[in-house]
Amino acid sequence: MWAFLIEAVLISLSGVIAPGPVTAVCVGHGSKSPHAGVAIAVGHGIVEFPLIFGLYLGVGAVLGLPIVATVVGVLGGVVLLWMGAGLLRGARAQVADDSAPMPMDQSSPLVAGLVLSAANPYLLVWWATVGTVLIMRAGEFGVLAVVVLAVAHWTCDLVWCYLLSATAFRGGQLLGDRFQKILFGVCGVFLLFVGVRFLADAAPKIFALLV
Repeated sequence: MWAFLIEAVLISLSGVIAPGPVTAVCVGHGSKSPHAGVAIAVGHGIVEFPLIFGLYLGVGAVLGLPIVATVVGVLGGVVLLWMGAGLLRGARAQVADDSAPMPMDQSSPLVAGLVLSAANPYLLVWWATVGTVLIMRAGEFGVLAVVVLAVAHWTCDLVWCYLLSATAFRGGQLLGDRFQKILFGVCGVFLLFVGVRFLADAAPKIFALLV
């Protein structure tokens, strides 16, 4: 079992460290608080733990339905466009007025982690494919092994999110407000890019469902 868990953690890291919306939000919130990544990881876990145990109980077939991936993709794209535009507006306002609040000051990192995880179709795809194999193998050792797998995977998320936010905070402390503005701009553009990609990926699926 221990050999399997080590393998599962290494495989999990491939999904955890891949750049995505959660990465951008960890960096954005991290420029204000080094501990923001912890709250983001908690929000991510609120989505991921039920997903893992749902797959263990056999809801993988539902997640594989084209309509599910399409709906999540559209909603995710819209959410990312909204958040990305908000980051860019906030960064631009800060350039014009240094007293203006930065966009991350008025939002919750926990909510951001929850919303971005729930609205990420690639999270569903990863768990419905690679993740399901890990869950099935863990299930051979019993339900306790599935619990351990879930906790181990989330711990990888927690450590990575914290490292991102702590690094961003340290960079902001060393380089000042200009670094934060650039960081928000880059994160905003990245979220817009991913949002457009989500919608572009969902478009042919919508067309296929309509015809």
